[in-house]
Amino acid sequence: MNDLQLMHEVVKLALLAGQAILPFWRADVAVTNKADDSPVTAADLAAHRVIADGLLALAPQIPVLSEEDCNIPLAERQGWSRWWLVDPLDGTKEFIAGSEEFTVNIALVENGEVVFGVVSMPSNGRCYFGGRGLGAWRAEAGEAAQAIQVRNAPPVGERFTVVASRRHTSPEQEALLAGLGAAVGELELANIGSSLKFCLLAEGSADCYPRLAPTSQWDTAAAQGVVEGAGGEVIGLDGLPFRYPPRESLLNPYFLALPANAVWRQAFLSLI
Repeated sequence: MNDLQLMHEVVKLALLAGQAILPFWRADVAVTNKADDSPVTAADLAAHRVIADGLLALAPQIPVLSEEDCNIPLAERQGWSRWWLVDPLDGTKEFIAGSEEFTVNIALVENGEVVFGVVSMPSNGRCYFGGRGLGAWRAEAGEAAQAIQVRNAPPVGERFTVVASRRHTSPEQEALLAGLGAAVGELELANIGSSLKFCLLAEGSADCYPRLAPTSQWDTAAAQGVVEGAGGEVIGLDGLPFRYPPRESLLNPYFLALPANAVWRQAFLSLI
């Protein structure tokens, strides 16, 4: 099975995981806190089981690193060349609050680079998927997938749109947005939860997603695959491609997601 075929199988699996989540949505699900004080619910664990079993059946030779099963020693992970990076329920706080803005994230990573990613929305059946060199698509429930791509500049008459988090920002990010506004004009801020921030960029609904606040590897890898398949890029503050090397901490450094050929790219990077 080649990577494109494997990606389509993972799309089916992500949708199945979403079906495992839905019975708990808006059902006063019990919440417990993990060691890092992040919330976890029975929905997270149900989705994890579906994904872990499904990936094992699809590709038993590829190990899985999931938010709900991440206590794998670095010494073991350093021996991996190809692995799955999974967040069974990204946006648990949105899920608990009854919002629709939570996702299932599944990425295939090889030597620290995203091969492809799948991001599904259990609340409405929408799914985004793609990878560098493979393309990117958005599929609505029951409909054929449509190819998507980033936009290199806002349409005439529209403001430059920056995707931001409802819950997470930082003084550095606010300073960056101020500088960006000075460079490109008044900004429109699109606030949305979970990995959907990347997907707005990938489908051409937004121009940029800077993240100068904490994330974990499983929060970003799948949606990075979608962005890269749609003609975008995710880079660190050093300007280098954003990667997922095995390391002790599973927290990400800060990053910027943007169209690879944006007309404003150099002006933006000069602010970093």
